[in-house]
Formats: sequence, C-alpha cells, structure tokens
Amino acid sequence: MSVISVGQAVVLGAVEGVTEFLPVSSTGHLKIVEGLMGIPVDDHAVVGFSAVIQVGAIAAVLVYFFKDIVRIVSAWGRGLRDREERYHHDYKFAWWVICATIPIVVVGLAAKPLIEGPLASLWVVAGSLIAGSGVMWAADRVGRHKRGEDDTSFKDAMLVGSSQILALLFPGFSRSGATMSTALILDLDRVAATRLSFFLGIPALTGAGLYELKDALGTGVGAAPLAAGTLVSFVVAYASIAWLLKFVVKHSFNAFVIYRVVVGVLLFGLLGAGVLHS
Repeated sequence: MSVISVGQAVVLGAVEGVTEFLPVSSTGHLKIVEGLMGIPVDDHAVVGFSAVIQVGAIAAVLVYFFKDIVRIVSAWGRGLRDREERYHHDYKFAWWVICATIPIVVVGLAAKPLIEGPLASLWVVAGSLIAGSGVMWAADRVGRHKRGEDDTSFKDAMLVGSSQILALLFPGFSRSGATMSTALILDLDRVAATRLSFFLGIPALTGAGLYELKDALGTGVGAAPLAAGTLVSFVVAYASIAWLLKFVVKHSFNAFVIYRVVVGVLLFGLLGAGVLHS
C-alpha cells in the first residue's frame, strides 16, 4: 500500500508547483503539509516522492522558456563544432550552467544521509525559513540592481549555483531564495536574478528527481500518486512562473520575506505545542 494516496499527492503537487520557484521554500512547505497530513517527513519514500514531483515543476520551466533553452542549447552545439561560435554569450552561458551545477551534485551525494536524516527535521525548516528571510531582505537592499541577464559572468553563475547548497542542507532556506539573494548581492536586477535562478534549477532539480525515482517507486509510493503529483505540479508551476516574472518587474521581495517569517514563527509554535512532530 502506498504511503501517499492519490488525493494527498494532488495536494502536495499543488504545493510543489506554487512554491518551487517562489523564494519561500518548496521543500519546507512540502514537509509542513506532509506533517499536517500525518505523512512521515523523513521516510525515504516520501523524500523520494518530493524530489520526483519536482520534475513536473522543471517541465513547466522547460515549456515556459522553450525558445530560450533552444537558443542556448543550439549555441552550445554550434560552439562545440565551430571555434568562432565560442565567443557567443549563449555558448558560454550553457557551460556556466553545467559547471555551476557540479557543487550541488557533489554535496548532495556526499551529504545524502544528513539531508534525508537529521536535516529533514521541521525544526530545521522553521529556523531556515526565518534565517533565509533575513538574507533575502538584506540582499534586496544591498544589491544595486544595475546588471541585466546579458551582463552575467562565469563567476556570477558559480556563486549563484553554489548557493543552492544552502537549500539542499537546510530545507526551508529555499533554493530560489538562496539563488535570487546571491544574484541580487552581485548587483543583478530582480528579473535577471529570477531568470538565472530558473535556468540553474533545471539540471539540479531534474537530476535530483531522476536519482530519487527508484527510491520513490521501490519503497512505498505507487505509480498513480507519483503521476498525479507530477502532473499537478507541472500545471501549477507554469502559472506560478508566469506570475513571478511579472511580479518582480515592479515589486521588491518584501512580501516573501514577511510571509516566510510568519510561516517560520507559526511552525515553531505548532512544533512547540505538539500539534506537529519534527
């Protein structure tokens, strides 16, 4: 019998789709909702399920940015064949995304027992939500928002890509929050920071989902819940991406900062009162 029902999978897929690319921590929200539904957050099958339904959200990115991705991949392919093409920004950007993914892959494999064990605690989620809010608030004010997407460099990509490790080790910190905050500190504007976060998330989250697929299928989650959660995640994530890109054009990240603090404090309260168990 599956540890997650189809109905629960639909709810979790919706949560994943809404929160994956907003700087509020999809992992943190998934663990909170799992806890409220009585699903063991540190169960290997549940951890695998959470990673797999991320693929639905990533598929939404692939569809939404299809033209950009085709342009970048095409430039990369031409650059492999023609030395002249290697001066093109898109060719370089493709390599930057590949290189910037390596740190999180190495840490993810090395720290897997910690990530799926002690660091999966809801206490960690609550603390990381609040701590990440402070980082985001500071980054939005320190950053000068003067550089666009075409101004990004290899250093930018490596620093922003490496910041994903914070979310990997501390669920609740938010991968999007970490990458966007780092990009803002590097003086990228909010739109460039958001788009860079999307592109850097594609290989990392896709790889994590495929890696965890065998655990999700082999240790207690049925194919039907996985399919339902992934499909809902895709649909909701597509709408979330479109909304976020419009939002950051005219707004700061203050609303996300406030929301994260409120959720973090509320989670501490629920854990302290025994309503939720870590």
